[in-house]
Amino acid sequence: MSVTELSAPPAIAPAVERSLSGWGRSSWSRCAVRRPRGAAEVVDALASSARSGRHAIARGAGRSYGDAAQSQGGDVLDMTGLNRVLSIDPQRMLVTAEAGATVGQLMARLSAHGLTLPVVPGTRHVTLGGAIASDIHGKNHHCDGAFARHVTALTLCTPGGEILELTPESDADLFYGTLGGMGLTGVVVEATVRAEPLSSPWVTGDLDRTNGLVETLELLSGHERHRYSVAWLDLLAPGAKMGRAIVSRADPLAPGDAPRPARGRRGVAGSYPGALSRPPLADVPRAFPGALLRPSSVRMFNALHWWAAPRRERGRPLALAPYFFPLDVLGEWNRLYGASGLVQYQFVIPSGREGALERCFALIAERKVPVYLAVFKRFGAAFGGALSFPLEGWTLAIDIPASAPGLGAALRDLDEIVAGSGGRVYLTKDSRMRGDAIEAMYPQLDRFREQQAQIDPEGLLRSDLARRLGLCGAGE
Repeated sequence: MSVTELSAPPAIAPAVERSLSGWGRSSWSRCAVRRPRGAAEVVDALASSARSGRHAIARGAGRSYGDAAQSQGGDVLDMTGLNRVLSIDPQRMLVTAEAGATVGQLMARLSAHGLTLPVVPGTRHVTLGGAIASDIHGKNHHCDGAFARHVTALTLCTPGGEILELTPESDADLFYGTLGGMGLTGVVVEATVRAEPLSSPWVTGDLDRTNGLVETLELLSGHERHRYSVAWLDLLAPGAKMGRAIVSRADPLAPGDAPRPARGRRGVAGSYPGALSRPPLADVPRAFPGALLRPSSVRMFNALHWWAAPRRERGRPLALAPYFFPLDVLGEWNRLYGASGLVQYQFVIPSGREGALERCFALIAERKVPVYLAVFKRFGAAFGGALSFPLEGWTLAIDIPASAPGLGAALRDLDEIVAGSGGRVYLTKDSRMRGDAIEAMYPQLDRFREQQAQIDPEGLLRSDLARRLGLCGAGE
């Protein structure tokens, strides 16, 4: 660990009072937002918060679904002003960037060197700092783990105003505590991440359509030889059809096997960086009436989507950007849920506890929880900090209208099943869980509290999530 010395502090970035929420738009806070432009301004902003007795938390692109990047009555540091890609080392396959650089931005820059990121989430708009704080995962966790496994160094601004250069060798506790630490150990201002060769901007996909949950679980239970694997589930289908799926498993496509562009059109490889940076095809309007999205219409869409999929197809070429980021084609798609917003509930059930997983599906069906989108996949071994979410087992992410009747009670009962099985709920997507469940889900929580109290004895860093769940060890 090394400490970077700063010159004279800059002027404090002006604060703007704003109402903030996560991507779910279901839990709002009034915060004072500052947009620092460098590490020195981050230090200065934190010092200003400390002097005024206000809590502070960093925020990236606002893509976490819950309330992890907002602080009611406190200060929020909008890190999108620190968005430079600082260096790319093709020989060592490393990329160093500021915390506000996005996944899409990094992938576009890396592609010019024949490289890409080894782990990406479901949207290209997540920032590097957010990826670290949430320890994001992708369709390949069973092979490559989560994002934390590929971070080699990071620069952290502590609540006390130090700038620390961290590696696993210099300070393993603070380094790994920050990976998945929900922004509560300090503000990440820069990080270095391993890259990997980009064989082509394509994957080759194997697609299977299943008729119900039993068949879906059976298909996914075998040995997974593909690098990427994910299932779209229809949880609104009636009876035995509930849990029917389109299972997509894929591997990188070799350059010689990539589709050739039509004559007169831009080459696919040449257009790949553009696919990562171009705007969506359309934006959902701000005043979209959420009543248009209802169980009957989603049920019809699900049926059409399921029927349109092949029963079995092998070796289909799929362009990389839409394969990884299918929802990015529609801008501000969270507005589809109307003013009440949505809840994304994601949990993981450990391997060997499939009975608990089946009880979760049964509860969703019995309570008639209106699940509009469901994504199901397998995780590999756990790795990272005390609050890192993934562990070996099965994970389900479901999108539900926040206004759905009986939703709170249904999710509390799901919490109980998940916690009782040794599973956990993903904190970066949570906006409603209570502290009594968190202890069982995250058995290393006390260790994290001790780490957080050491680095932040005055309790400066607090988010709505941290206060609601009691994640921190001092200054509550």
